[in-house]
Amino acid sequence: MNDWTEIKIIVPNEYIDLAGDIAQMVVPYGIYIEDYSMLEQEVEEIAHIDLIDEELLQKDRSKGIVHVYISPEENPQEAISFLSERYTSEGITFEVECESCVEEDWLNNWKQYFNPIPIGEKLLIRPTWRDKYDAGDRVVLNLDPGLAFGTGTHETTRLVLQVIEKYVKPGTKFLDIGCGSGILAVAALLLGSESAVGVDIDEMAVKTAKENAELNNVADRFEVLCGNLTDKISGKYDVIAANIVADAIIALSGDVDKFMNEDSVYIMSGIIDMRSVEVEAAVSEKFDIIEKYEENGWVCLVAKLK
Repeated sequence: MNDWTEIKIIVPNEYIDLAGDIAQMVVPYGIYIEDYSMLEQEVEEIAHIDLIDEELLQKDRSKGIVHVYISPEENPQEAISFLSERYTSEGITFEVECESCVEEDWLNNWKQYFNPIPIGEKLLIRPTWRDKYDAGDRVVLNLDPGLAFGTGTHETTRLVLQVIEKYVKPGTKFLDIGCGSGILAVAALLLGSESAVGVDIDEMAVKTAKENAELNNVADRFEVLCGNLTDKISGKYDVIAANIVADAIIALSGDVDKFMNEDSVYIMSGIIDMRSVEVEAAVSEKFDIIEKYEENGWVCLVAKLK
């Protein structure tokens, strides 16, 4: 695993399964879980012996560890931000450790792989450190994700960007719940939205979103709030995006309609395919799902009020 980054997330045992499920969203191919809470019982059941290595017996039984491995072409900081935000919103207490890596190495390893990428038919995401690119007739979104989630390389973000392109038009009022780097709101503004509001529980994400709005000369039309889900939101919006996790989308389905007009569009992403049926059932109480997109095990739903 040359140049890979190992992230260790330490959580109380009662949260280990949920923490693992959320980590699986970041890197479905590269996690494993340490959980010693039932060590003696499991050894007896599997091996039918009661002799256990002393080092194992000394392990902390009250906590479990989720190990996440990030390949060099992916951004470890983005993964940590994603996990931190999701664990906080789920009420999971956690500690994060990184093995055999320093922040400068993350940046150097990851940035060399992040090149300008076309999204949909109208956008080009341009990392701020890339000066050579041919945008053609595409709108250029200048992006420095810093410590926040949202580069456009992850399927969940890319799917939403493609849908935004379809529904945003001049005069649109846009809301991004869980805005991360601000990429969705900035894209909406560059594509013609009149205004955008972003909200995120992570203060670093709020700071990064504001900086990306300034990079793209749309800060005067973008308001960023620090808060959880819709706690700080008011007003009505024509397009609402929530690129978060299944449980948060289910929780949102009860009150997000308060912020919608009759013809508003609600875009939901960050849904792993095995949770899609559950999310659709919850959302369908108030919404008609008009479109569904899938890519590499991720689902994006588009809905309107019934």
